[in-house]
Amino acid sequence: MTHTYTVTGMTCKGCKTSVEGKLNALKYVVKATVNLEKSEAIIEMSQHISTETMQKALSNKYTISEKKERNVFNPSALKEEEKSDLQQLFPLFLIFAFIIGASVLLNYKPWNTNGFMLDFMGLFYIVFSFFKFLDLKGFPESFKMYDPVAKVVPVYGWVYPFIELVLGLLFLMRIQIPMALIITLIILSITTIGVTKSLISKKTIQCACLGTALKLPMTKATFIENSIMIVMAVIMLLKTYN
Repeated sequence: MTHTYTVTGMTCKGCKTSVEGKLNALKYVVKATVNLEKSEAIIEMSQHISTETMQKALSNKYTISEKKERNVFNPSALKEEEKSDLQQLFPLFLIFAFIIGASVLLNYKPWNTNGFMLDFMGLFYIVFSFFKFLDLKGFPESFKMYDPVAKVVPVYGWVYPFIELVLGLLFLMRIQIPMALIITLIILSITTIGVTKSLISKKTIQCACLGTALKLPMTKATFIENSIMIVMAVIMLLKTYN
């Protein structure tokens, strides 16, 4: 008998190898094959094995559950899936709310639109780089799954958190703003292209925007967050050179 399972928490090839090895070591498992991009494990077994047994074999970093087919005739099931996605993205929305709130407080009296946008971009980079620094080893592997440059030049994934940190400091300290805006346009445009391709291909991969500390699915929210930064960078550049 062969069953398909969803495995969350895998961020790199090392995770894939670890999960595959532990599943294959289980009694009654004939063969276990793990797909990192789909977050999926296909297990051929000679006798049924409970998901609890498989979960115990894995570390707490990974969660395994039996994959269920989408039921297009059951609206309540679809609502549950949508609710689950929103729950997973809650940390992202919360972080955005805090960044917007802090940017407003820094510029509301008197109101300064330019200052708001610069502080928003600065805080965005500082906060998002912080989460990437929590797992510098795991982030590059997740990032290169959808970023075109990181796929070709692996070292770019290692350097990217530092680029974000420097850009954040430049925006907050009002240093070399035009240069920081141009770099923002370049790096986020590249990443957005990769995100768009992943969304179109409907690949099930994790978003590396908040590193690997928070397991976020690659969704339209990732595209939107990059787009907001790109639009702000364009507006600021137009104001700078007009």
